[in-house]
Amino acid sequence: MSTNQKQIKPDSKSSPYYNIGQLRVDYWNKLKIETSELARCQKGSANEKKHKQTAQDLIADLKGVECFFASPGKGRMQKLEYLLSNHEHTSLSLLVAETTKQLVGDSYRVNPEYLDNDENSLEWMEEHEPSNSIRKNHFEVLFIDAISEQEESQLRHRLQALRTSNDQFTYGVVVQRSFQDALIALLFNHNIQAVVVRYAPPYHSKNSSPLIKPYIQPVKKLDFASAPETDLGPIIGELIGRLRPELDAYYVTDTALGHLKDSTIKRFKRIFYQTEDLQELHLTILRGIAERYETPFFSALVEYSQKPTGIFHAMPISRGNSVFKSRWIHDFGEFYGRNMFLAETSATTGGLDSLLQPTGPLKKAQEMARDAYGSQYTYFVTNGTSTANKIVMQALVQPGNVVLIDRDCHKSHHYGLVLAGAYPVYLDSYPIEKYSMYGAVPLEQIKGKLLQLKESGRLDKVKMLLLTNCTFDGLVYNVERVMEEVLAIKPDMIFLWDEAWFAFAGFANNYRQRTGMYVANKLHAKYKSEAYRKKYEAYIQGMDNGEVPKLPDPDKVRIRVYATQSTHKTLSSFRQGSMIHIWDQDFRRKSENTFMEAYMTHTSTSPNYQMLASLDAGRRQVQLEGFELVEKSIELAMVLRAKVNDNPQLSKYFDILTVHDFIPDSYRQTGLKEYYTKNEGWNRMDDAWEHDEFVLDPTRITLHIGRTGVDGDTFKNKYLMDKFNIQINKTSRNTVLFMTNIGTTRGSVTYLTNALLKIADDLDREFRALNDKETEIRQGRIHSLTEEVPPLPDFSYFHPSFQAVPGVPGGNLRAAFFLAYEEENYEYVPLDECLPAMENGRTLVASTFVIPYPPGFPVLVPGQVVSEEIINFLTVLDVSEIHGYRSDLGLRVFRESILDRHKTTTAIGAMATGMRKKVSQ
Repeated sequence: MSTNQKQIKPDSKSSPYYNIGQLRVDYWNKLKIETSELARCQKGSANEKKHKQTAQDLIADLKGVECFFASPGKGRMQKLEYLLSNHEHTSLSLLVAETTKQLVGDSYRVNPEYLDNDENSLEWMEEHEPSNSIRKNHFEVLFIDAISEQEESQLRHRLQALRTSNDQFTYGVVVQRSFQDALIALLFNHNIQAVVVRYAPPYHSKNSSPLIKPYIQPVKKLDFASAPETDLGPIIGELIGRLRPELDAYYVTDTALGHLKDSTIKRFKRIFYQTEDLQELHLTILRGIAERYETPFFSALVEYSQKPTGIFHAMPISRGNSVFKSRWIHDFGEFYGRNMFLAETSATTGGLDSLLQPTGPLKKAQEMARDAYGSQYTYFVTNGTSTANKIVMQALVQPGNVVLIDRDCHKSHHYGLVLAGAYPVYLDSYPIEKYSMYGAVPLEQIKGKLLQLKESGRLDKVKMLLLTNCTFDGLVYNVERVMEEVLAIKPDMIFLWDEAWFAFAGFANNYRQRTGMYVANKLHAKYKSEAYRKKYEAYIQGMDNGEVPKLPDPDKVRIRVYATQSTHKTLSSFRQGSMIHIWDQDFRRKSENTFMEAYMTHTSTSPNYQMLASLDAGRRQVQLEGFELVEKSIELAMVLRAKVNDNPQLSKYFDILTVHDFIPDSYRQTGLKEYYTKNEGWNRMDDAWEHDEFVLDPTRITLHIGRTGVDGDTFKNKYLMDKFNIQINKTSRNTVLFMTNIGTTRGSVTYLTNALLKIADDLDREFRALNDKETEIRQGRIHSLTEEVPPLPDFSYFHPSFQAVPGVPGGNLRAAFFLAYEEENYEYVPLDECLPAMENGRTLVASTFVIPYPPGFPVLVPGQVVSEEIINFLTVLDVSEIHGYRSDLGLRVFRESILDRHKTTTAIGAMATGMRKKVSQ
């Protein structure tokens, strides 16, 4: 996006709570405090009147929130009002405390009748302790229908009467009587797992109070008020697919089948008619949940592990026979438990399956993952996304093809380029020099490289654009804008989105719109539409001569998108559990055979079954509670940001870097600068995630530690790990990176906050104990970490010996990589001798990858010319690891004689290729 694009002003305001969940819990806690005080007040006193009025206001506010939830239910809220109005303050206090405890602890989901019972009393609560009941998974069903209160009560009782003790699940009912209220419930209520749209609901909200207004902006931005009421039901079906695609949606109608539109039929899992028995709907709802709950491979492995078997194949460890009989490694077995070993086998029959050619439970598990993640095809990978990246690269790219790739991507992509023999065109991310890290690749740079290749007649060689989304530090691309404007120049471009750190994104509303699979689905439907064709024709007619198009030709465009995800990084899976997701309309015709060859090449014939089972179980989890868990992980990240920001002791030494620290103004079209400020509270981020070129994932919490005088690596090891056993996996020169995920708890956030407070106190004591000279040294260190930041080097260029075409972007990485296999072709130059050698006219060319940790990506690749900026960067870099560089020997570079010889050979090869082309013409 050009810097002169119109600025988009956010239409939402800041709010004192990050989301409705925070508000809900806080208001119940406030009500608990007020009713507790009220119970102690003397009857008729001024204090009683004050606390009673406050409690009354809080109950009224909570009714405006609780109407979107089945629990604690209307009966419970009416009971609170009754107790308050009848001055039964002690009973009121006990009931509020118990309700708060149940909601905060989520134990009502174990025994939902505990809250659902409209007639509940304190005596009933004491007799029905949740710990004594049979644990059943509980969910809520949203009914959308403009029915009366009496009809709602009848519906609840009729559905409750259909329950049996054999039901695997239980559910509560929440009824909304308007289009807007239904959508609000979908946003607020994580417990909703199914939606029943009955008839034609009215449009406008009946429950939209000022208290919840800041949290319903996505609903207010939708404008279907002018749509006929008869169309609102089908429209809700479409919006469910957009907001909560994991949910089962059902439609109850009187419209004859012959008059139902195909689009309506496709939007709902099943369509019912009024005359059908309610029991059929009840059973269908339970069956829908059971289908998502199914874990084909995990269940097959559990069943297999329980069979008595005779082991006459490989793996003595199978069934634990070689472990539990041992006197020497019995502790190993005790640590992991017997189930781990009972499930350890190399069998692919007996109810199990083969990963390389699945036909049974693994095949079905991958198909269910496909549906969960919105792809056309999904493949499990058991040796990490490093391997997944190489599989995709080898499957799609041939020797001589050109790949546009962000230079600071994971090293597996660079090695994949070597294996495939492709020519990389490296793209530079904008630098964030103050914090010694890189951002992301601006769209204008991507388009600029494409246009260069087009001008030189090389656009037909371009096969793939490879970008990391999101980056290690949390920068997220506007995937739709990137794909659309790149496809306008190269309509058959293949996109590989490295979503190693973004597997969770498909299960949160704002995040989902910036994932490869979601955008592939969206653009494919968009470009097929008649509306887009008309828009494109009008756009082409209005274009100026020489203007670079921004819209793809609908007759030429092909949607070919691949995403690799480290499921284990952000979702529930054992280490190295990864997936490849594919949305490629040409997959069966062009890529399936080569993909399977690449998959066979890199996939073990002995995959770890526990890992595969964890991928299957993790899929079940995200389909049933991913929306809730991801939202909570974001909320906890926001809480941590606020804690550090608001605490003067922490802010003395630490800063949480926010949006404007990472993203220049020109890439933030909405102008959003930060998610939270102490004075204004939480800024809504919906508009930024919809419009801005880059956004910051708030679950990546970068802590600037420059004012401590301690570098990132030391802070990680000496302070966080050694003192508090706090694990993190990335540092820069003056920052450390924390991240929240679906496994993060409030307790762990509190523990981290407490650790930072103790570190700040320790630093206070250290600083006070310094003498004048020590203080001077420490201040110098602080100045170095906060002001003397080393400039981050861009990719220089490939030496002419390794350029695909002289003067045109693209390098022969493979040739340079294998040329260094012969020891006589390279030599070592000490780092302090590099600049003098360059000043004397020598061109130094790297013969290996040089990868400092951090930042963890190559600053040099084989065949790249060493620049002065790169040497300066390596000289001042104070990190413990630099892969490919030996401090005792120096930088490994090609000998000058080899470069001259190779340059001549390359030139002769290029001439021969040109002659062959002329002859063929």
